[in-house]
Amino acid sequence: MTGTDATSPSSAPPSSSFRLAYVPGATPAKWVRIWNERLPDVPLTLLSMTPAEAFDALREGTADAGLVRLPVDRDDLSAIPLYTETTVVVVPKDHLFAAVEEVSAEDLADELVLHPLDDTLGWDRPPGRPAMERPATTADAIELVAAGVGVLAVPQSLARLHHRKDLTYRTLVGVPQSRVALSWPAADEAPDLVEEFIGIVRGRTVNSTRGRRAEEKKGQKQPKQQKAAKPARTGKPGGGSRTAGRPSASRKGGGGAGRSGKPRRGRG
Repeated sequence: MTGTDATSPSSAPPSSSFRLAYVPGATPAKWVRIWNERLPDVPLTLLSMTPAEAFDALREGTADAGLVRLPVDRDDLSAIPLYTETTVVVVPKDHLFAAVEEVSAEDLADELVLHPLDDTLGWDRPPGRPAMERPATTADAIELVAAGVGVLAVPQSLARLHHRKDLTYRTLVGVPQSRVALSWPAADEAPDLVEEFIGIVRGRTVNSTRGRRAEEKKGQKQPKQQKAAKPARTGKPGGGSRTAGRPSASRKGGGGAGRSGKPRRGRG
C-alpha cells in the first residue's frame, strides 16, 4: 500500500497529500489502491487512530477526511454513511455458541456480557448479565473472553482484528449494528481531494468522478472526430454505358455471331 501509515496526527505530512484517518476495524485498502491508480501524483497517507483521536484530527485540520463510526456530530463535521457491519459475539472455541451459526440477543440472557468503554455499538446496556467493571478497551475485553470471564459483542471487523486461535465468533441478531462513514470538516462544498475520495468510495468511474481531475478534463479541448469520407460513386462494371457488361445482341443477317457464339452459315 502506498503512503505512510502513521499512528498520530503529529506525524501527518504537508497538505500537498491527502491524509485519511481511520478507526480500528475500518478497511481502506481497496479505496487507497484505486486512489493511487487515479491520482498517482497525490500521495495518500493513512493515520490509524482511536475514534476520539480521529474526530479531533478532523476538527484540528491534521486529517483531511476519516473513516469513522456513526454517529458524527453534524455541527462541525460532514459525513456520508458507507456500510453497516454485522454484529457478532466473541466466545471461547469450546463455548456452546460455537456449535451454532447464529445467536440471538435472548440467547445471551444467562451470559456475562462485557461492555468495554470504547464500545462501538452504542447501547446503554448490552443484553445478559453485566460485569462488575467495564474493560477499558475492546482489546482488554478480548483478553477477558479468552480467560473465560464472559463474552463480547462487537462489529465483525473488530472480531477479525482481534483474532485469536482460542476464540471464535458467531453472528448476533436482534442487537444494534455499527455503521462506518466517511467524515470531513463541515463546509459549503467539500474540498477537491475530499470530493475525489467520495467519488472513489461511492464507486464513480474515472470519467464521472467530480473534483480536481474532472475540472481539469473539462478545460481540455477534445479533438473533433473527422467524418469518414464517403466512397466515390462508381458505375456498373464495364464503364458508364447502360449496356456495358452485357453480351452483344446478335444481328439479323450477315455473318454476326448467333446465340451460341458460332458464326452463321449463309444460305446457298
